[in-house]
Amino acid sequence: MWHEFLCKIVKFLDPKLEKYRVHKKEVKPKYTPKSLEDFIGVLQRTPKSILSDKDRDRIAAIMSFEERKVENLMVPKSKMVFVNSKDILGPLVLDKLYKSGFTNFPVVDNHEKVKGIIHTEALNALEIKKTDRAEKYMSKDVNYLHLDDSLQFAVSEIERTNSYYFLVLDNKETLAGFFTIQMLLDYLLG
Repeated sequence: MWHEFLCKIVKFLDPKLEKYRVHKKEVKPKYTPKSLEDFIGVLQRTPKSILSDKDRDRIAAIMSFEERKVENLMVPKSKMVFVNSKDILGPLVLDKLYKSGFTNFPVVDNHEKVKGIIHTEALNALEIKKTDRAEKYMSKDVNYLHLDDSLQFAVSEIERTNSYYFLVLDNKETLAGFFTIQMLLDYLLG
């Protein structure tokens, strides 16, 4: 599944990068690695003038993709910004949301149970009255992943749900953080 995802990215980027390519005669390598350890050794010995640290990080990210978990990339609950469903979307609340830098905000009830998600587009597109409550602008469509879900599974969920924002649950089904497609792309593409 992750291979398909990477193929889609390559297929998208390939024509855009064509103008930057220098076409040379194909040179057969003098040495071909026989194992993963050999390959890693070749990467480590490759001069930085040929393979930058950023390129090395991209290769490492792709090679470790199957072992990485959602937990490794997500934003933890302690750094999330929440909105209470009864909050009035006045200047103070809106200012807090915009200053956070996030684009999605879980809407919770008084018992901290998630009722939905507010996306900043919903706030930008409408004329908010000083008496409007958060629950009026929230979407009840919430998608979840678990801490120990693989990034490969996250890709399949992104494709299945057509969503780019997921709340992450721990093994007790309590909120642990959030995960986005942007985090996945940043991990893979640097």
